[in-house]
Amino acid sequence: MKWIGERISFVDKKESVSFVIYPPKMGRKKGLLITWFILWLLIGGYVTSQMFNDYSDQEKLALFIFMAFWLYFAIRVFRTMLYLFFGREYIKLDKNSLRIKRTIGTYGKSKQYFIENISKFSMIVPKENSFQKVYDDSLWVRGSNKIQFEFFQKRISFGRKLEEKDAKMMFQILTKRIEKYLNAKKKQA
Repeated sequence: MKWIGERISFVDKKESVSFVIYPPKMGRKKGLLITWFILWLLIGGYVTSQMFNDYSDQEKLALFIFMAFWLYFAIRVFRTMLYLFFGREYIKLDKNSLRIKRTIGTYGKSKQYFIENISKFSMIVPKENSFQKVYDDSLWVRGSNKIQFEFFQKRISFGRKLEEKDAKMMFQILTKRIEKYLNAKKKQA
């Protein structure tokens, strides 16, 4: 097993190449995220308890709207925490297909894409000082993917929160191997 940066391990065999992308190492920031999430739950619990008090309909509506937003962000941060603690992306390329599996622990579903139908394989590089780059680097989001391709006019992407140099190296390995497999298929036909 070889490594690309600190987060990508890969096994390069003659008939296939497999990658495992681990979540970013965040050290003490994980503790801060857990603390923030617990406080967020306490706020939600307090506001929920206030919904049972004697308030006017408009005040109850305002509390209900607040709780809808609260629940949305609680779910988003919880999903991010699951990814940061237990998440992985598995990518396997063989002579016939590219398989991508996103997992939380052992739970996840693998999707298969035949390489003959893959087109426009490219990297996603956000501008250095753009809103997207700052947002993706923030702690409470899972981040965007760095490598993409089209499969029957549908955009598929993977490589969540990868460093640009690591994504570039992985991208080069995948594109060279796809070309090699496609050329071998053309020679057989």
